[in-house]
Amino acid sequence: MNFLRGVMGGQAAGPQPTGAETIQKLCDRVASSTLLEDRRDAVRALKSLSKKYRMEVGTQAMDHLVTILQTDRSDSEILGYSLDTLYNIICNDEEEEQDENTQKQTDDLGTLFTEKFIQDPERITLLLTLLEEFDFHVRWPAVKLLTALLKSQGTQVQGIILVSPMGVSRLMDLLADSREVIRNDGLLLLQQLTKGNAAIQKIVAFENAFERLLDIITEEGSSDGGIVVEDCLLLLLNLLKNNSSNQNFFKEGSYIQRMKPWFEVGDDNSGWSAQKVTNLHLMLQLVRVMVSPVNSPGATASCQKCMFQCGLLQQLCTILMATGVPADILTETINTVSEVIRGSQINQDYFASVNAPSNPPRPAIVVLLMSMVNERQPFVLRCAVLYCFQCFLYKNQKGQGEIVATLLPSTIDANSISAGQLLCGGLFSADSLSNWCAAVALAHALQDNLTQKEQLLRVQLATSLGKPPVSLLQQCTNILSQGSKVQTRVGLLMLLCTWISNCPIAVTHFLHNQDNVPFLTAQISENLGEDERLVQGLCALLLGICIYYNDNSLENYTKEKLKQLIEKRIGKENFVEKLGFITKHELYSRAALKPQPVFPSPEQMLFDHEFTKLVKDLEVSVITKAVHKSSEEEKKEEEVKKTLEQHDNIVTQYKELIREQDAQIQELKEQVASLSSQNEQMQTTVTQQLSQIQQHKDQYNILKLKLGKESQSQSSSNQGDSSQVNGLQTEELAQLREELDELRKQHALLQTQLAERDALITTLQSSSQTTESPAGGSDHTELQQELEDLKSQVQSQSLEISHLKTERQELLRRAEAESSSAAPPSDGSLDASAVTELENRLAAQTSETEKMKRSMVELEQQLAAATSTAAILQTEKEKLKSEVQESKKEQDDLLMLLADQDQKIHSLKKRLKDLGETVEDEDDLDTKDQTSDDDDDDEDEDE
Repeated sequence: MNFLRGVMGGQAAGPQPTGAETIQKLCDRVASSTLLEDRRDAVRALKSLSKKYRMEVGTQAMDHLVTILQTDRSDSEILGYSLDTLYNIICNDEEEEQDENTQKQTDDLGTLFTEKFIQDPERITLLLTLLEEFDFHVRWPAVKLLTALLKSQGTQVQGIILVSPMGVSRLMDLLADSREVIRNDGLLLLQQLTKGNAAIQKIVAFENAFERLLDIITEEGSSDGGIVVEDCLLLLLNLLKNNSSNQNFFKEGSYIQRMKPWFEVGDDNSGWSAQKVTNLHLMLQLVRVMVSPVNSPGATASCQKCMFQCGLLQQLCTILMATGVPADILTETINTVSEVIRGSQINQDYFASVNAPSNPPRPAIVVLLMSMVNERQPFVLRCAVLYCFQCFLYKNQKGQGEIVATLLPSTIDANSISAGQLLCGGLFSADSLSNWCAAVALAHALQDNLTQKEQLLRVQLATSLGKPPVSLLQQCTNILSQGSKVQTRVGLLMLLCTWISNCPIAVTHFLHNQDNVPFLTAQISENLGEDERLVQGLCALLLGICIYYNDNSLENYTKEKLKQLIEKRIGKENFVEKLGFITKHELYSRAALKPQPVFPSPEQMLFDHEFTKLVKDLEVSVITKAVHKSSEEEKKEEEVKKTLEQHDNIVTQYKELIREQDAQIQELKEQVASLSSQNEQMQTTVTQQLSQIQQHKDQYNILKLKLGKESQSQSSSNQGDSSQVNGLQTEELAQLREELDELRKQHALLQTQLAERDALITTLQSSSQTTESPAGGSDHTELQQELEDLKSQVQSQSLEISHLKTERQELLRRAEAESSSAAPPSDGSLDASAVTELENRLAAQTSETEKMKRSMVELEQQLAAATSTAAILQTEKEKLKSEVQESKKEQDDLLMLLADQDQKIHSLKKRLKDLGETVEDEDDLDTKDQTSDDDDDDEDEDE
């Protein structure tokens, strides 16, 4: 420790050691100390010296520091010091401003130490393992060290991480760290890791990177977020740019829909921060990456459709028409909308329907064209508007027709500004850039559209008062002949070349002006400076197009005469040389790279991307050959063309005939297949029938043989071996006879059973009729009648008894009255004999009533017994009916069995007859039985 104090600034006597010596002693202490505290203090001292003595620490201590990382994994503090020291010696970031030489030396030093560190790939694997440590003092320095290594030697480190097990997955875990410092530095690490490596980009994407990054962007406030949002967007751009697999995964994962909220802007767009502008610019670039023209057409079209369906295109158009949007954001938004609608008919139709929020409302296309032809607008904005107009017309014949229609006399509206009027105004304005942009825009309205090329010939322009109108084609050539700026003439020549190519009618109109051909030949034949060479080449191209697409309708300017003119005035070799000036121009190759017009300055804006395609198609393969051909060669070529056309017609006819024959052959094949299947089925059926016929034949032969042998046995009964020959037939006949006897027995048994059933049915029917006879019913009725009579008698007796009781009471009352008065009895008085007689009568009536009641009770009992008997009989009747039904059913079954037995007996008899046996019918048997019975009776009588 005293040694360290001396090193770290303690006062000591004697000369002070140099930095290299101090670092050497510290390295020895790190290597030899057994105590962890001593090693930790030594590594801390190395860290403090690593920035000042970067070379010494890097050359002497790197291996010791790596050893510390391998051995002292349990102490997070010493690990942190070691990682920080390695970071200091590898990282090239310096806070102080340095001159160019010093900075170059620093960069070389960082590259040197990085190469030394990654010589052993296990060291990168060791750092990836340390990333699993949750301790902040270990994980954060490890992230920074890996980022520095990737910045210095990205390709080599990417290769090591790619082959390391779970290497990329460990780095992706940094995005889930709750500590923002580690998460944000993890974003920077992943940015360096994914640069230019498609394999790592795919792995990162499939590790759910899109979901995590979009969540972070949302959490941080989307476009209003800070630097973290910018880092996320840069990482997304790395993952998606020029990576079709990740682009498809991004689209299929429905992540395009999550981009729509990024572009929601309010009414007040003033005061945008620089960070918001940066974030929104990156977001627009992210949209453009998904629909870039360099992507495959299918993937681009799919993304364009998705952006329209989710409303992203509508949101971008809202920004496009909003007020207060910064100029660079507006420019990038125009470029983004351009590529979203490029080649997509649905998106182009929607864009054509967008109106600017003005009074009165104007189409967005008109508003954008007003900016394009306005020389006060920024150059990049005018280029963006031109690109948007080009993308709107790309493969959009409907849009091309609408633009050209605004120039035609029948559709011009004097009260409103149209796209055609703006293009004509820009075409003939004093600003050369407006001339060029308007000419190129109008050329795109004619691209690959013969109909609109012919329609544009109808456009007439009023030049000045008192002069007749001139055609648009003539006005363009007039401006050319006036010797305007090079940019203007280049734009007009590109427009004319696009206009008359593949349009013989336009060529005729162009040649009809007597001044055009002399002007072109004069321009081509002159020896002008470097600036005019491009104009000469374009004039040669225009004249060559007039030769190639000439239909020889003008006598003075036929193909042959134009070629003779070139040979006399210019020279064929000179003409071809001037034609080559176009492709040799430095700006030609730049414009041919991509559709978007991107130029450093307005003066360099000379070539259009679509025009470079036209030059490539026409220059060598068409025009050069057309100029060098003689009239005889042309005649031969015409004859060859006619022959080829005839051959093509013949081939077309044969192709149609072959198609018809193919269709017929296909139908016939289907019929053959159907008939083959039917034939196979019929063959199977025939085979089965043949086998059955063969079996029948075999049986027939056997039976025939048996019958023949039987006849032989009957005719030659004396031959001893006949019994052996007919053994089989005799055995079969015996078997048939046994079966016949058995069937006869069964038949007799069934007849007996049937007779028994008939008798049973008869008995049941008679018993049922007996049950239902009126005798039982009459007894029951008589009992009821007798009971009613008794009831009536009892009622009459009861009335009489009550009457007698009333009289008795009256008599008793009178007797009591006389006895109480003690008066002598009068004549009308009731004597005792009368009362006694009345009581006797009452007693007799009462007894008789009791007897009648007893009789009535007995009758009621008999009636109840009769009722129960009737119920029992009714139940038995129902039971008998069901038995009768069952018997009838059984009888029917027996009859069916008898019928089957009769049929079997009949077949057996027929078979016996076929075999030659004598079989007697049942009628014959009955006749014989009757005859035998009669004979027996006769014998009995004789006796």
